[in-house]
Amino acid sequence: MSAPLRILLSRAAGERLAGGIAAVLGERAYVRVGPEAGVDADVAFVSRDVTGLSTKFELQPATRAFYDALEAAPSLRWLQIHSAGVDRPVYQRLRARGVQVSTASGANALVVAHSALAGVLALARELPRLWDAQRAGTWAPLIASGLPRDLDGQHAVLVGWGPVAQEIARLLRAFGLRVTVVRQQDRPAGEDFATIPCTRLREVLPQADWLVLACPLTDTTRGFVDAQALALLPARARLVNVARGELVDEPALVDALRSGRLGGAFLDVFAHEPLAADSPLWKLANVIATPHSAGASDGNAARVERLFLDNLRRWCAGETPHHLAA
Repeated sequence: MSAPLRILLSRAAGERLAGGIAAVLGERAYVRVGPEAGVDADVAFVSRDVTGLSTKFELQPATRAFYDALEAAPSLRWLQIHSAGVDRPVYQRLRARGVQVSTASGANALVVAHSALAGVLALARELPRLWDAQRAGTWAPLIASGLPRDLDGQHAVLVGWGPVAQEIARLLRAFGLRVTVVRQQDRPAGEDFATIPCTRLREVLPQADWLVLACPLTDTTRGFVDAQALALLPARARLVNVARGELVDEPALVDALRSGRLGGAFLDVFAHEPLAADSPLWKLANVIATPHSAGASDGNAARVERLFLDNLRRWCAGETPHHLAA
């Protein structure tokens, strides 16, 4: 008889998934192991409650203990994570030693796309200006302070073509925007979208009303929206970033926003998280800053848990899990 499968996961996830795991494993027994020192594991699941309020820059003690357990498990062969990105240092170290890491790519794609569209609509309709007037108790009709441009017909340059970017593109098209997709592969994104490779991004920036970032953080994309790229955007263009803060040169972005050269920004991610209390991005009138919450919704956990169970079945059967990090 096979030895019990040792699964490292949180106590809460273990309770929720006990029946599902048993159904997947059938006659094979399993044991849930927690982040206790010296406990080995074969597979692991980082559910959202494990990361909690931690960021990849600043870890809460419980998150750190779980990550330490991952790295201290010599038998660990496969890890399922709740996020779409694998740029947390612990995941990189595990991958370097041969652990397979599968992501939850697509699980919250529509939620993130809704957040990105909310940012576009809020900036296009000058809501930050109207919110300031509301807080000041001032009647400030837009007709007196500069009419917003029609969103219909504007041009969005969308960087990325994963599940999130595809949902964003669909929604932008529904609101009448023309979308150019910038992707790693030199392959058309579809008949409704002009497509160019990342190497040609700067060619299209001068025609962009919106620069929307929905791409992974890689050695190629880190810091690629720098001062020069921002200067290529037309005056009053706007930036939406629901990807990773490290894609953007943050001091250069602050300068462009302060000067009014860049019309505004919706930022859900930052170069360091949590964003420092003294960051000017909190108080700039043309910025909407949210605390890495674009993908948050009450349905995500269940979608990720279903994916984990499906991938557990595939892994136990010797098949490749879905969304395995390359």
